[in-house]
Amino acid sequence: MANGGIPLLSFRYSVRGRGNSGVDLSSIPTASIDRIEILRDGASAQYGSDAIAGVINLVLKKTTGVFNANVGYSGYYDPAFNSGKSVVASQYPHGGAIDGNGITIDANYGLALGKNGGFINFTGDYAKNGKTFRQTHDTTTSNPKALPINPYRRANGDGSAESGTFFFNHESPLAGTRTTLYSFGGYSYKASDDYAFTRNFSGRPERFPTDNSGNIIPVSGIIFTTPDGESYYNPIIRTHNTDLAIAVGAKGTLGNAWDWDLSNNIGNNKFHFFGYKTFNASLGAGKTNFDDGGSEFLQNTSNLNINKHFGNVMQGLNLGFGGEYRYERYKIFSGEEASYKNYDPTGVKAAGSQGFPGYQPGDVVNAHRSVEGVYVDLEGDITKKWLVDFANRYEHYSDFGSNFNTKLATRYKITDNFNIRGSLGTGFRAPSLQQINYSSTFTNVQGTVISEVKIAPNYSPITKAAGIPNLKQEKSKNAGLGFTFKPMPELSFTVDGYYIKVTDRVVLSGQFSADDETLDPTFTNALKNLHVSSAQFFANAVNTTNKGLDVVIDYNKTIGANRFRVLFTGNFQTMKIDKVNYPPILGTTPALRETFLSEREKKFILASAPPQKLSLNPEFSHKSFTVGTRFTYFGKVVIDGYGDGTTLTPTVPTDNGSAQLPDQYIYSGKVVSDLYFAYKVAKSVRVSIGADNIFNVHPDLAYVKGAKGWAYNNEPSGPFDAVQMGENGRRFFARVGFTF
Repeated sequence: MANGGIPLLSFRYSVRGRGNSGVDLSSIPTASIDRIEILRDGASAQYGSDAIAGVINLVLKKTTGVFNANVGYSGYYDPAFNSGKSVVASQYPHGGAIDGNGITIDANYGLALGKNGGFINFTGDYAKNGKTFRQTHDTTTSNPKALPINPYRRANGDGSAESGTFFFNHESPLAGTRTTLYSFGGYSYKASDDYAFTRNFSGRPERFPTDNSGNIIPVSGIIFTTPDGESYYNPIIRTHNTDLAIAVGAKGTLGNAWDWDLSNNIGNNKFHFFGYKTFNASLGAGKTNFDDGGSEFLQNTSNLNINKHFGNVMQGLNLGFGGEYRYERYKIFSGEEASYKNYDPTGVKAAGSQGFPGYQPGDVVNAHRSVEGVYVDLEGDITKKWLVDFANRYEHYSDFGSNFNTKLATRYKITDNFNIRGSLGTGFRAPSLQQINYSSTFTNVQGTVISEVKIAPNYSPITKAAGIPNLKQEKSKNAGLGFTFKPMPELSFTVDGYYIKVTDRVVLSGQFSADDETLDPTFTNALKNLHVSSAQFFANAVNTTNKGLDVVIDYNKTIGANRFRVLFTGNFQTMKIDKVNYPPILGTTPALRETFLSEREKKFILASAPPQKLSLNPEFSHKSFTVGTRFTYFGKVVIDGYGDGTTLTPTVPTDNGSAQLPDQYIYSGKVVSDLYFAYKVAKSVRVSIGADNIFNVHPDLAYVKGAKGWAYNNEPSGPFDAVQMGENGRRFFARVGFTF
């Protein structure tokens, strides 16, 4: 969960994976997970920052003496949008009729240790996935399912990736004591390869290596020419992502049933960028591979938790309290000189590795901070039917200050089969070290003008000249009310409503130009003095409110050798932007306010909370055979394009030039259907086959009706935006599982 939900491993604060706000759950092998537990309420009062929207706890396997392994294959068969099927396939890179081919292999085995219930459980997995390529097949503009040739991103689709992980989980009770030693952790590696936006010679010749006469220097296997004479290349961005994490601890019982748990969890993630089959045009054609630098994040967390149950207080009282110390370090390391340097400062050639310009020495960061936290949690049964939970947590961050959060939750058992529950609380999410310290600089060439564009860190003189204060924590107020009902043993209902109000959400602003005469001269002079033409920043910019309803209905009936299950899940929600917090210097005119947080960016924020997502999963099993289907409804989403730049909010001209229309893409609600079969062919062998999105449903095309000439003016410059249902279409899969 990004910027809001905290992942735990066996109830431990897991190390953040990658990016400034995300956790790469793929670094934990699925085969190592026994079950997943979800706390939907805001839980900052119990777990601290990042639990502003809840907690996901991944409980690791403890099994011994059983070997499990799986081998799988998958691929996408999409005759509707596979680029190789287009009438202009020669304009696009493409794969075969089935692309995105993937293989997965995983294995899990556990060993018993000693005679006191100790164990060590190992899991390893390997995965490799190929690229997908998606474009419209028809270029006849009168056809509603057609779009013009896409010169902006000829290689549009998912990149390829190869990954491997190894995980372990261990416990060793100490003989003759009530103490258990434990540890868990693992290592993961992922390499990815993805196309960047296309460089076309007719539109951006300064991004190509040329001779003194301005003619392209041909480079086989990189620069291609289409049948209509256009020369182009697709830079490739490669990444290497390594993640190492390990937790060690001890837990036990002291005295009169005081349970304690002391642990330390350390992890390190490194994300390295490389440019491949690309150019630094100011350097020429001789070098086509670049080391672009990257980032590294280390986190070390120490915890002490103490719990005791008092059976003689009310109908039972649980007391929990403890403390945490966390150290975080974030680094940006620069790329090689050729990945960012301008070797032709008097010319007009674009500098830096095309696709992803390398981090420059001026972007290098080595930032750290410490966090101390204490909490207390009281959970008591007031009566045999009424439970109350009250928690408080105090945290102090060395780089921005302190925070105190409270949570009150209750549950009342009306009958043995009907409970109502509710909660009130406050929460927070500290600005990440990445958001505070991220720095990036690249050289932009517009005609004969060479300029530097910078994402400035929060402490930069540029940021301060813009009037942006130090980043502070996002704060939330949340409330929830719901019920559980089990009218019969095979049927259950769970309904929960929620309200979450978040203030000071951190977002990235748009780019402010040093040549904008409507800006305060103090700010523009600061840009010019540092030779920066435009800059953008992270800021506490937005207040939002979410209201929603989660529904789960589960019917599970067994008759003899037959089992029938129907699971329905639904989420209904609304999000609104209550306020944009404009810095005084950057909010004096409508145009500056639009630059700070555009209507397009507001749509992206709202699209992060789709109004509906519904799923219906009927499944039937008979002895060794299982068949099931899943219907998922993805609700309507509205996203803006970039516009043509002639109006304050995004608009584009119609194809006949008669009007300007809002550059808005309406992705209507869609139902995606999955089908799967499984059969246990032998005692130790199980075969599964199926298809996701069996009817090959896609999002609506991203264009404005009557303005197809401005298609691909969206975020990925492809036929679709990156909406929740995906764009790759029908996916077939097969898997064989072994148990010994």
